[in-house]
Amino acid sequence: MRILRDYQYALPDDRGASAAIGNFDGVHLGHQHVIDRARVDGLPLGILTFEPHPREFFARDTAPFRLMNAEARAHRLEKLGVDILYELPFNAALAGLTAEEFARDVLADGLGLNRVIVGADFCFGKGRAGTTEMLVDFGQRFGFAVDVVPILHGDLGAISSTNIRNALSEGRPRDAAQMLGHWHRIEGPVVHGEKRGRQLGYPTANMNLDGLHLPKLGVYAVLIEVRDGAHVGRYHGVASLGVRPMFDGHVPNLETFLFDFAGDLYGCDLSVALVDYLRPEMNFDGLDALITQMDADSDVARTLLKALS
Repeated sequence: MRILRDYQYALPDDRGASAAIGNFDGVHLGHQHVIDRARVDGLPLGILTFEPHPREFFARDTAPFRLMNAEARAHRLEKLGVDILYELPFNAALAGLTAEEFARDVLADGLGLNRVIVGADFCFGKGRAGTTEMLVDFGQRFGFAVDVVPILHGDLGAISSTNIRNALSEGRPRDAAQMLGHWHRIEGPVVHGEKRGRQLGYPTANMNLDGLHLPKLGVYAVLIEVRDGAHVGRYHGVASLGVRPMFDGHVPNLETFLFDFAGDLYGCDLSVALVDYLRPEMNFDGLDALITQMDADSDVARTLLKALS
């Protein structure tokens, strides 16, 4: 998959694509439905998205809300067979384009798109003034076809990033997965922590959660993919997502214990999938009580994850 980050420097091989447009936060089933409509024999499959998310640009002080960072989104899109990812920088210049300028300068002249596919709630241009009806009209004027895809609904209602965030906030990762079409994953490098887990017999791989929506704090049964280094592979495990109240923590992070594993994962790229919410964060009367609970959490997680095999 090629990644292009400036529409003004598109090469001939970057042009002529059938491209779905959106933020694609989570790359959920609704997004995948739009992407599938963009698949056309003989045309490159493209995704046009933005970084940072426009909501981050306009509301810089907003609480973290993203389901995935840019790297995780790109990885998921590549798995779906996307040929070209147009990851345009969302800055003042792009935000200031009118709907007509965006359609003409970016979609037509800049990227030379053959087809454009959007969801029914798509808005674009300065002040989000552009509608899907306007996009169809611009396509006719500037030479690209437009396909508007209805919002997808499932057993849990409309499939949207907002509803997925709500499910995660309520400790319902399986409901989130039902809307995503895949497990919700937290991805990134393993960083150094305070190494308390080693002392407890539970060495963990620690990951930052900066910029991401926080699922319900607590302990989860998880699936782990180690993507590089000496221990590449897939593992089962249990993870604590939170602030470690027993140790006066304040900054949330993810601490994952891999079952039946021994090795050094510092700096390795991990993908941790939340499968089941086991319990909230708790304070214990001493380390022995904490270790007893961790043993019990591991037993429950092993049973739940074994059922997935």
